[in-house]
Amino acid sequence: MNDNKNMLLAIVLSALVLIGWSLLSDRFFPTAGPQTQQVENGKVKPVPQPQAAPAADSPQAIRKREVVLAEAPRVRIDTPSLKGSINLKGARIDDLELVEQRETIAKDSPPVRLLSPAGAPLAYFAQFGWTGQGVAVPDANSVWTPSAAVLSPGKPVTLSWTNPTGQRFEQIVSVDDDFLFTVKQRVVNSGTGAVALRTYGLVSRAAKSHDPSSWTNHVGPISYLGGKADYDVDWDTLDENKAGVTRDSKGGWLGFTDKYWLTALIPADNASVEASLRKSDSGAYQADYAGAPFTVAPGQAVSSETRLFAGAKEKQALDRYEDAGITKLSKSIDWGWFEWFMRPIFDLLQWLFHTTGNFGVAIICLTFIVRLLMFPIADKQFRSMAGMRKVQPKMKALQERYKDDKPRLQQEMLKLYQEEKINPAAGCLPILLQVPVFYALYKTLMVSVEMRHQPFVLWIKDLSAPDPMHILNLFGLLNFTPPSFLAIGPLALLLGITMWLQFKLNPQQMDPTQQQIFAIMPWVLMFVMAPFAAGLLVYWVTSNILTIAQQWWLYKRYDLHLSDTHPVKT
Repeated sequence: MNDNKNMLLAIVLSALVLIGWSLLSDRFFPTAGPQTQQVENGKVKPVPQPQAAPAADSPQAIRKREVVLAEAPRVRIDTPSLKGSINLKGARIDDLELVEQRETIAKDSPPVRLLSPAGAPLAYFAQFGWTGQGVAVPDANSVWTPSAAVLSPGKPVTLSWTNPTGQRFEQIVSVDDDFLFTVKQRVVNSGTGAVALRTYGLVSRAAKSHDPSSWTNHVGPISYLGGKADYDVDWDTLDENKAGVTRDSKGGWLGFTDKYWLTALIPADNASVEASLRKSDSGAYQADYAGAPFTVAPGQAVSSETRLFAGAKEKQALDRYEDAGITKLSKSIDWGWFEWFMRPIFDLLQWLFHTTGNFGVAIICLTFIVRLLMFPIADKQFRSMAGMRKVQPKMKALQERYKDDKPRLQQEMLKLYQEEKINPAAGCLPILLQVPVFYALYKTLMVSVEMRHQPFVLWIKDLSAPDPMHILNLFGLLNFTPPSFLAIGPLALLLGITMWLQFKLNPQQMDPTQQQIFAIMPWVLMFVMAPFAAGLLVYWVTSNILTIAQQWWLYKRYDLHLSDTHPVKT
């Protein structure tokens, strides 16, 4: 009767873990990258990425992007990392693709598009200019004159516009090899009177990101103002607060972040600005700043410099920009609480990846390093286990003697542990120490663009996405896709099997309920971990295999036998 109750309790607890995790993980934890591959008739094929609905808040009817791009004169952008153009009507940077990032894992997949002009689907653009009273300033309809037809690294382009009263406005735009634009805004006053002006910069985005935001991975409006990174302002904040969020700051940056991409305005570090994140009257989300007012006397010229980051959140590039003076730009990656630990894990993974040429192999090498560093702890664990084996007969005798007196049994067992100098919790320490490593790797795979679309071997073409093969449809031979909670792939199955073997090698728990829970737990974790990124499962499976090998070797070293860990019931 008690065995039936214990089994029922174990099943209920396992069901709660499965159901509770499914409900909580979608809300609070970042998901793996989108499924980028599927298996049909046993063959792996790329999955087309869904296109978003057209932006509903554009100032005119939505038209094809190619049509909108052809409606105004443009300066072409051509760098190793970026392709696109600057719209001379309004001097907007509104056409930008990331050359080295593809929408899918297919060889013919187009580049990821970051910026798009107003009037096209998913309008998203940056603009710099001036405001002033009593003086004509360029606006969204002003057509600028360029000094060259192409903007490329080392070859800046000057955009100029002159008003009827003799004030000439210039934007000298330059770009580097990565993702940083520098815009020098200059006003030359050839008129007869002084003019008062303010510089501004803005990023306008018509639609929210498709990437989900969670408490561990911020997506949406983002800023580093007043010496602090702000991950609290999100899309809902701007939807609910029409006035938006305004802050005064000296330097800093603000803009919008996706999971892997960032568009950020970066005023000069010594510039005092009034920055805001808000939803504009047109319905678009907007990040903007206004500089301090200044006056340009007749015959004088005043200039200021600002920057725009528009590209992939590659850690090495962000760190390099920080070293060049852009404060805490790497905070655009939501590292979370374990930033101090995640950064070295990431740097080690990157080094291993560049050394081996395969990110899956890099994860396996990282696992070996982690296990090697924790070997002294594992050795101590098994020495404790050897001691536990020696006192098993005494523990069995105590259980028989005090089977009707649980408090006394606990006291006598604690006394026995103290006499024999045994720590029964020693086996938990290696698992606890792996938690921050696993979490750091988990976050690294979730938020780092360097891991996006990285292949491993065979059918694993994207380690940041879930395993594409599913056992229930015979690896794609049957024409149906199992529901997500039943989408068990080969990696998840290997995880369950290796964890089951690992538990079998561990000392058997004396309590029947614990025995049943540990018997079911590997298969529960198999379901829980199946939707995670394939790279995480590679790490965990490798770790389990190394643990099994280590346990086998240590059993021989301490002259333990498998039968010692699982006493025969009498």
